[in-house]
Amino acid sequence: MPHHCLGRPDASEYAAYYRTYIGPVADGDVLALLVAQASAFDSLRSLNESQAMQRYAPDKWSIKEVIGHVTDAERVFCYRMLRIARGDQTPLASFDQQPYVDAAKFDRLPITSLIDAFRATRAATLSLTCELDDDAWRRMGTASGFPVSARALAYIIAGHATHHIGLLRNRYDVAV
Repeated sequence: MPHHCLGRPDASEYAAYYRTYIGPVADGDVLALLVAQASAFDSLRSLNESQAMQRYAPDKWSIKEVIGHVTDAERVFCYRMLRIARGDQTPLASFDQQPYVDAAKFDRLPITSLIDAFRATRAATLSLTCELDDDAWRRMGTASGFPVSARALAYIIAGHATHHIGLLRNRYDVAV
């Protein structure tokens, strides 16, 4: 059974930038939200490949690129959570999302593959959270030049997915 994240992280546990993601996450069990989000993109399996290439503006990502980005970001955030929860004090580098999206070429992949990759990544994230005890959740490390706790990273992962799910609903007008 997973340990809980000891409640919402304090503002000292993450860079101010991440308030965008942490702030909207409702109080309560963030791990339950992570579980609930695992199937968030499943409804997009009904899109054909042309629909999955939709962009709400010419310079914005396609639906496929959004799903790929959420997956890649979760991989990075979960890696940070692992390192920090295990007590690794090595400063962790930042990552620039646009070069990741450009290099991945998500639009060449079937949307079902991208959804499957998200589900597999979320399963790995959830597996890690089941291993963490209260001490691990409280551990602090450094990522992108700022202090961050393992529990803040759980909130960042959940909030980042929530943010992009909202964009898909509101800007792309798809049911997620």
